[in-house]
Amino acid sequence: MNKPVLVVMAAGMGSRYGGMKQIDPVGPNGEVIIDYSLYDAYRAGFRTVIFVIKHEIEEAFRAAIGDRISKIMEVKYAFQQLDILPTGFEVPENREKPWGTCHAVLAAKNLIDGPFAVINADDYYGVDAYRTIYEELGKLAPSGESTMVGYLLKNTASLHGTVSRGVCKVKDGKLDSIQETLK
Repeated sequence: MNKPVLVVMAAGMGSRYGGMKQIDPVGPNGEVIIDYSLYDAYRAGFRTVIFVIKHEIEEAFRAAIGDRISKIMEVKYAFQQLDILPTGFEVPENREKPWGTCHAVLAAKNLIDGPFAVINADDYYGVDAYRTIYEELGKLAPSGESTMVGYLLKNTASLHGTVSRGVCKVKDGKLDSIQETLK
């Protein structure tokens, strides 16, 4: 089985934030949030990263993140475009933004050749999450199985405004449903 790869969703344009938050520096030496995530992912065993971005941000993204990361990890790019849809689906009239996680994975599917984890470029997960998911991905059957790292909802709320979360329900040790909650 191929080693797990990390898929990073970084196609958002930061419309609420007001800019490309995935490349804005936050650390004392100009680090961006994804720098911390990739450091932790590397320590957990990930050696390949697939960045899912939009063509419009490619140059800025490569300059801020991709070119530097490619010195320590294999870097691939997938482009999340509206017209990347399963057969029989069409882009609704006036739709300008890409869809969410499933659409990002669909954009990257030709680059994914084994087990994979998906993260947001602008969230910090912690090294334990990467170690856990890397180990669990290595235990999966070659196809048909999946796994995830979950968090207690109370540990993910922000003191600085509202957040949206997927609330997962488990039944008999398996994911039963996911409900997206806003605010």
